[in-house]
Amino acid sequence: MISHTQVIILRVIDYQESSKILTVLSAEHGKIALIAKGAKKPKSKLAGILEIGVILDVVYYYKPNRGVQTLTEASVQYSTDRFRKDFEKAAILYSTLEIVSQLVHENEVNKPVFEFSRNFIEWLGDSEETYPSVFAYVQLRLAEISGIGLISGLTEIPDQAYLNVSSGKISEQSEEELSYKLTAAQTRFLILGMSTKSKNIFKVGLENGELRQLVHHLDVYFKYHIEGYQERRSDSIFEQML
Repeated sequence: MISHTQVIILRVIDYQESSKILTVLSAEHGKIALIAKGAKKPKSKLAGILEIGVILDVVYYYKPNRGVQTLTEASVQYSTDRFRKDFEKAAILYSTLEIVSQLVHENEVNKPVFEFSRNFIEWLGDSEETYPSVFAYVQLRLAEISGIGLISGLTEIPDQAYLNVSSGKISEQSEEELSYKLTAAQTRFLILGMSTKSKNIFKVGLENGELRQLVHHLDVYFKYHIEGYQERRSDSIFEQML
């Protein structure tokens, strides 16, 4: 079956002398592998465009029982060239795509995750300002989209609260053995992130240590609720910007 759809490149590896194998998030077939034959050749139409985070309009032959599909045509819908010049944006992009790759199973169609990822890449690339805390917001949104969103048990934003990992509840008191005490800024960030999609959330004054700690807490939350969730390889890059 010939498929014409959009994909987001999650991973790229060299294959043999002249080809590349891509792991992509496809709007039509979920996470799949594509082989781009001859993509490493200098005169290939695909040379230079197959980079992590690039959004492509593609045509490929799809067979459900085949592990790797054959890419026949590709054109860039959104380029990541601007990320090469911005270390902070690149770190956020790579960390985000690693989470996305873990949330979607092979051949699992997940349009909400695809649409969020596509919109986020374009927003991040076009944004004039880079907010380090945007990655913690991505964690919140992807948890919500994946059906494991946090729950607020608060009527107002207190000076401090607890993240209860098992229930996902934000409360003024620790309600279970595995819970994290949150600072006032961390609490405010989470509550605002759960209730608004405005970039005003990035004005919450999270210090670097607080942000690093919050990202860790949310990672533990993902590990608890998502089977097989692994540490991100891009964390070493992300840590350098904090």
